[in-house]
Amino acid sequence: MNIRQKNNPYILWFDEIKVEDVPVVGGKNASLGEMYRELASKGVKVPNGFALTAQAYRDFLRETSLDARIADILKDLNIHDLANLRQRGGQVRRVILSVPLPANLEQAIVEAYDQLSGGAEEPLDVAVRSSATAEDLPDASFAGQQETYLNVQGHQALLETCKRCFASLFTDRAISYRVDKGFDHTRVALSIGVQRMVRSDLAAAGVLFTIDTETGFKDAVLINASYGLGENVVQGSVNPDEYYVFKPTLKQGFRPIIHKMCGSKEFKLIYDVGGSKMVKNVPVSPEDRTRFAITDEEILTLARWGCIIEDHYSAKRGRPSPMDIEWAKDGHTGELFIVQARPETVQSRKSLDMMESYQLKERGPVLVKGRSVGEKIGQGPVRVIRNVHHIQQFQKGEVLVTDKTDPDWEPIMKKAAGIVTNRGGRTCHAAIVSRELGLPAIVGSGDATEILQDQQAVTVSCAEGDTGFVYEGALPFEVEQITLESLTRPKTKVMMNVGNPQEAFSLSFIPNDGVGLARLEFIINTAIKIHPLALLDYHQLTDPTVKSEIQKLTSSYPDKSQFFIDTLAQGVGMIAAAFYPSDVIVRMSDFKSNEYANLIGGKQYEPVEENPMLGFRGASRYYDPRYQAGFALECQAMKKVRKEMGLINVKLMIPFCRTVEEGKHVISEMEKHGLKQGDNGLEVYVMCEIPSNVILAEQFAEVFDGFSIGSNDLTQLVLGVDRDSEIVAHIFNERNPAVKTFIAQVIKSAKAKGRKIGICGQAPSDYPEFSQFLVEQGIDSISLNPDAVMKTTKSILEMEKSLSA
Repeated sequence: MNIRQKNNPYILWFDEIKVEDVPVVGGKNASLGEMYRELASKGVKVPNGFALTAQAYRDFLRETSLDARIADILKDLNIHDLANLRQRGGQVRRVILSVPLPANLEQAIVEAYDQLSGGAEEPLDVAVRSSATAEDLPDASFAGQQETYLNVQGHQALLETCKRCFASLFTDRAISYRVDKGFDHTRVALSIGVQRMVRSDLAAAGVLFTIDTETGFKDAVLINASYGLGENVVQGSVNPDEYYVFKPTLKQGFRPIIHKMCGSKEFKLIYDVGGSKMVKNVPVSPEDRTRFAITDEEILTLARWGCIIEDHYSAKRGRPSPMDIEWAKDGHTGELFIVQARPETVQSRKSLDMMESYQLKERGPVLVKGRSVGEKIGQGPVRVIRNVHHIQQFQKGEVLVTDKTDPDWEPIMKKAAGIVTNRGGRTCHAAIVSRELGLPAIVGSGDATEILQDQQAVTVSCAEGDTGFVYEGALPFEVEQITLESLTRPKTKVMMNVGNPQEAFSLSFIPNDGVGLARLEFIINTAIKIHPLALLDYHQLTDPTVKSEIQKLTSSYPDKSQFFIDTLAQGVGMIAAAFYPSDVIVRMSDFKSNEYANLIGGKQYEPVEENPMLGFRGASRYYDPRYQAGFALECQAMKKVRKEMGLINVKLMIPFCRTVEEGKHVISEMEKHGLKQGDNGLEVYVMCEIPSNVILAEQFAEVFDGFSIGSNDLTQLVLGVDRDSEIVAHIFNERNPAVKTFIAQVIKSAKAKGRKIGICGQAPSDYPEFSQFLVEQGIDSISLNPDAVMKTTKSILEMEKSLSA
């Protein structure tokens, strides 16, 4: 833009602004200018625009004597009296809107707008964004405190909108927030950004964070996406798509989309062409709601841009700087743009020395579930409030239940024991404020306002992964504080058993040496739910009920088998990313035939066995024509994790391998599907859980790279005890001398052959003396349930010290 107003104190163009200009143009505009100037050469696209400076706001207030009038109105303000807050805030906004802008200021705005339009015949559509001089600081989030207006066209509309932006510096929520954070109203000024609109009303938009918003896991980019203008995502008006991308291998050139969830995306915000408003919400078609809003390539592009922006600001500030970024896709050109970026202000401030772990002691009936915000548990009586005008009904300690929360609700949110909404995703403003306040919140529940009743006692649990649950009643729970001081790592590796990918980011903060057992069954049971052969045979299925259930779960996948591959790969990818670059040992599926039969469509593929525990399970299935094609899908998923996502820390493990020949068959079968042992460091282990694995350990060591002792099945087969039978349960004991003799023998054999050997069974988690026995035998690693890791680590350190004395 060559022709522009020079030396005008009221206008600065984006290419004239840098991040240090927060006092002049506010945090939002300073960031836009910084990105426009510095990151275009790295491929990051930011729509052009200009900023109306804070000096314009101050001159407007001074020349019209509004500054004195506002100070007088806010004198003796009591933000805890909601009626008083509402009355004072409304009065300030009315007086601002009642006064015309000074003529020289109007002229500066109009001339800059015309220059941005570039001589176009039609009035240019612009976004008008408030940018406070104290916002977007690393230690305070003013997100959503002031207003943004979209699809503003023409001189008069722009001037009126600028005035409304000035007035929004005194919304009830903004006044309350500034008082809480200790900001003087008279010292905070407002700049305004006027930026070319991205026509995302014809495509999609959303938010991305360069850190996990719930756990603070720093190596993931979280992206939310929905159709239409991005305000619906920001304000929590829709349940958006959710995607995670793993940063370290993304930067290495891989395509690590480790999680995709299709949101319901009920509405989209579009231009109100010919209407009375600038924008309006319209329903999204059922077909579009079941599709992802953006492509995988667009997800990866946004994630790369997020990394570029984070790296730029981290270098600029001399410290890690996770970012909260808004993006939009233009429906005319198909281009992606960044339209806002600010520092993330919750997880980046957390202490890394102490970890709080919330755990329910018991569970009750689930009333409602949705996306969890935070990792805490809260409880109290329900208060359903459907409209912000009724927030005065809310009492301290209640659980706030509403259709959607936005920053207008902030004055009462701080008094809540928990928050539950029908709509919204985990990057909306309501979620950001809930995290900052340290509140458990569940967003996007769908129907909480219909199901939950006033004064009903409930427990809001966000401590069980990505899904948050509202339980009936006030359930007992405990809070454990774990000190994460730099423990000396023991020689014996202490690994973790992890089944639920949703918990992986959180569990990764517990000091550990990786994952000794990640079970595919959990992912298949909870995320896929369908028998793999039923997906392969979908078009030939004759049962209409089964076919309908499959279609409902896989509606965004024309190729039903790809649903299995992608979902399994993403579940494993979440776990592998969380513990990267440490080893993550993934056990291939070990369902029994009766468990496979319980999957959707499974009954027609599974035999009815008298004793499934000793029947068609483990390695025997993988090369058998009755399941061979299903195992091929498992292999393709693991290939995707290692080769497409770049997560080569994944090692694979074969369960219930009865003979050495069977082991060779499985290795050959895996190689057919691109999983060649030794290729790019691929190691394949075998579960040691059958006496033949111990007796022929040296021969098994010729086939496999290592062993992991499954103490549950090994005990069962050594003692001849059905571990599912309560009648002989008293005999089942991993500490039995016969079992320990077998374990000692296989450790010795593995060591003699130079193979790794660990244990992933239950016994070390339950019995400290069993861990001592394993350390004495020289086992390489012990994999434990997460709640036993810290205690056992300390115990092993003491054992090793004693043994070396």
